[in-house]
Amino acid sequence: MPHPIEFLFDVGSPTAYLAWHRLKGIAARTGAAVQPVPILLGGVFKATGGSPPGAVAAKGRWMNEDMQRWAARDGITLAMNPFFPVNTITMMRILAGLADDARFDAVTDTLFAGMWRHGRNMADADILAETLTQDGKDAAALLALAQAPEVKQRLISNTEAAVARGVFGAPTCFVAGQMHFGQDRLDWVEAAALG
Repeated sequence: MPHPIEFLFDVGSPTAYLAWHRLKGIAARTGAAVQPVPILLGGVFKATGGSPPGAVAAKGRWMNEDMQRWAARDGITLAMNPFFPVNTITMMRILAGLADDARFDAVTDTLFAGMWRHGRNMADADILAETLTQDGKDAAALLALAQAPEVKQRLISNTEAAVARGVFGAPTCFVAGQMHFGQDRLDWVEAAALG
């Protein structure tokens, strides 16, 4: 029986976008269940003193090229978002509110696509609502969900728990107690899932 894969992520991370799509193939090959955990990357950085890789200009240029190589290899469309970095708190609250909801994967696909396929300013409430509506989602209901106090607290709790486990960025996966950071470590994630 394969080990489940915990996937801690924020839709504001282009590498989390790549990992989200790559994990679908891993789940199909291994039979491992992917357990997504929405976290707020800004909260992780604040708690750990971290910063986005692009904060170092040379590293940011290299990383953009490297992500395009990964995307091309795996047949994933990746367009860098001209509004990056984007405040993702409303999107991540929506996803935290959809925990154990059948709509979770489809809404996650929509939010990632808005960010990393279409390059939209998803921090803008009108653009976020338009993106959800265009993809057949009930934008008003999802935006209302994001404002529920228990949903806000769930995202805070997810983020605090991630930091307590040693998370310093996204995507981060946990498999059988082992932490794996970055979409470029998914080969290790797949091997760990198989035990």
